[in-house]
Amino acid sequence: MERHDLLHEFPEYQEKIHQLKVSNPHFRELFDEYHELEHKIHRINDGEEVVIDEYAHELKARFLFMKDELVAMLEKD
Repeated sequence: MERHDLLHEFPEYQEKIHQLKVSNPHFRELFDEYHELEHKIHRINDGEEVVIDEYAHELKARFLFMKDELVAMLEKD
């Protein structure tokens, strides 16, 4: 299963991701939570972790919402 972490999906923002992680506490918090969710969803999709469909759907919706917010912060400026 393909991973969807920000550094792999947006290599063009690698430097900006690092800058924001260091200088922006809100970005860092979102980035860390996004990374944790990505890992959990990957485990669910691989069958390593079993959850009810509703919970999986909620996780994926939160994941996409966070991704949109993080990308908006990266594209700013």
